[in-house]
Amino acid sequence: MQTLLDAGTDVTEAALAAIAHMPTASLPVLMDDAFARRLSDADLMRIAVLLAQKSYDEGGCPIGAVIIDNATRRIVGKGHNTLVQEEHPYNHGETSAMRDAGRLDFSRTTLFTSLSPCEVCATLLYMRGVSRVVVGDVTNASGTEALLESKGVQVDILEDPRGIELYAHFRAEKPQLDLEDWKGRRAL
Repeated sequence: MQTLLDAGTDVTEAALAAIAHMPTASLPVLMDDAFARRLSDADLMRIAVLLAQKSYDEGGCPIGAVIIDNATRRIVGKGHNTLVQEEHPYNHGETSAMRDAGRLDFSRTTLFTSLSPCEVCATLLYMRGVSRVVVGDVTNASGTEALLESKGVQVDILEDPRGIELYAHFRAEKPQLDLEDWKGRRAL
């Protein structure tokens, strides 16, 4: 099958945006295995940040996540925070990406998240056996990295300046929504 993104295609911001916005199940039509293997950790983090931007543009909390298969580096799940959009109290970027990935052996995956996971998401990540978590922003939020590491999850920090700026802007613009996302409506 001919794909748009293959071994000879440059990894550009436009290509990453197309990956972020296309449904995961349709990604094999967009990119082949050779292109997927060329995506660096920074590229995958940028896709997570583009998903965070999508959430923000929809009126939600700017947090995105991408899950890859460690062996093939193929994206198997992705998502963004939809607390506001779906009126769902724990549809965070990480939980959304895991739901998108479905029933699989998460011990063979890496999750890239644009923001340090909350305790609920961190618990889900280690309960499902995710082998590695890459965090794109510990400037605006942090704290569960040690919890994940204590449960045997490899944690790497790969801060993305665009993601950090986006979340800082959101927090200043909508502090009540930020608080609700982290602690629920009882905190308001």
